[in-house]
Amino acid sequence: MTGPTVPAPTGAPDPASLLRSRGYLSLLVLAALIGAPVSAVAYGFLALVSVLQRFLFEDLPADLFGSAPAWWPVPWLALCGLLTALTIRYLPGTGGHSPAPGFTTGGGPAAGRDLIGIVLAAFTSLSLGAVLGPEAPLIAIGGGLAALTVRLAKKDAPPMAATVMGSAGSFAAVSTLLGSPLLGAFLIMEAAGIAGTTLTLVALPGLLASGVGALVFVGLDSWTGLGTFSLALTTVPPAESPTIATMLWAVPVGVVAALLGWAIRWGAVSLRPLVHRGRVPVTVGLGLLIGGCAMAYQIITGNAFTDVLFSGQDALPELVSNAGTYSLGVLMVLGLFKTLAYALSLSAFRGGPVFPAMFVGAVLGIGLSGLPGMDLAPAIGMGIGAMSCAMLRLPLTSVLLATLLMGVDGLQVTPQVVIAVVVAFVVTSAMPTPGPVDRSDEAEPEHPADRE
Repeated sequence: MTGPTVPAPTGAPDPASLLRSRGYLSLLVLAALIGAPVSAVAYGFLALVSVLQRFLFEDLPADLFGSAPAWWPVPWLALCGLLTALTIRYLPGTGGHSPAPGFTTGGGPAAGRDLIGIVLAAFTSLSLGAVLGPEAPLIAIGGGLAALTVRLAKKDAPPMAATVMGSAGSFAAVSTLLGSPLLGAFLIMEAAGIAGTTLTLVALPGLLASGVGALVFVGLDSWTGLGTFSLALTTVPPAESPTIATMLWAVPVGVVAALLGWAIRWGAVSLRPLVHRGRVPVTVGLGLLIGGCAMAYQIITGNAFTDVLFSGQDALPELVSNAGTYSLGVLMVLGLFKTLAYALSLSAFRGGPVFPAMFVGAVLGIGLSGLPGMDLAPAIGMGIGAMSCAMLRLPLTSVLLATLLMGVDGLQVTPQVVIAVVVAFVVTSAMPTPGPVDRSDEAEPEHPADRE
């Protein structure tokens, strides 16, 4: 993912002076104007992904067979691998940054020539079944479109203007995806490490663009009826006041999430050299393995293979609302195949790590909710928060993701979530990097036989 960064080159104007300048006021106006079209593009991207997912994996097999056979996702995941690999290899920009190293920012907004590759790689990955989320591509697309608009409008615009507007575009693109414009903005700012006066410099245009973007998402939902594509739980288990038992259970939950997150990242990173040696055939093979995970889950449990595929954003509300109907055995099978498909997807496809981490965390929490002294609501909150932190390494955002998702009960489970997230962050930070740090997708030398 290419995310916003705010450089501080030698001799650059002081951020506090920029805040008082007339040019900065112009940036605020431009941020409000850019927020609407960028959000409309983001909404259209999410709508197309959702429509294609529903048609290919639900409507089409239902029309042909009455219900989707277990083998149905396998050929589509092979096609997913083929199209994604061809896009990464032959189009500029390598389809955006690989999600294998985690949720990262850096390098400034995406270049205009790279946007087509980023859109196509993310679209094929997400719509054809890869276990990744849309947040990272949307951030890259929104930032790239906003920065491109600034460059086209004023070719001599200073680099700071393009960077700030790129951040605003990223804010607008994810304005309601995570359930709140503020949560999306917080994710971007914590990942970028923005602080001090620079935080205000970047945040004001970004929040303004987010507000406009949220209105656009709501308006387009009302007009099209396709949905807001905002993460939300339709049914939340009632939360009890924190107890000593649930506070104590938060520690092992954090440890387990950290170990599981390390294993997922290790699997993804370890596959990277193999992917680079044969981008197209290896990615197709990984797609077949992901489809095989979904097929095996449906055969073993009798539940739909869609539980394993995709980001988990749409499946998470149903999982939580029907938590009591899942046996421990089914949860273990679901967790196993979802984590395997998640690791395989991270290694070669394009998307973000947030939503699958939340889904795996919810499965972990539901599975542990039967422990003595453990209640369902705090177990789910702790699982989501700790797993998000283990994969994102963003503790503040992880706490907000878990607590805001739980709605009004989020305040009740906050103490347990905080402990689980802190433990997960400390354990994750203390563990060795899983495998070689491989960022060759971001800067790989041209090679006639295997150009990326």
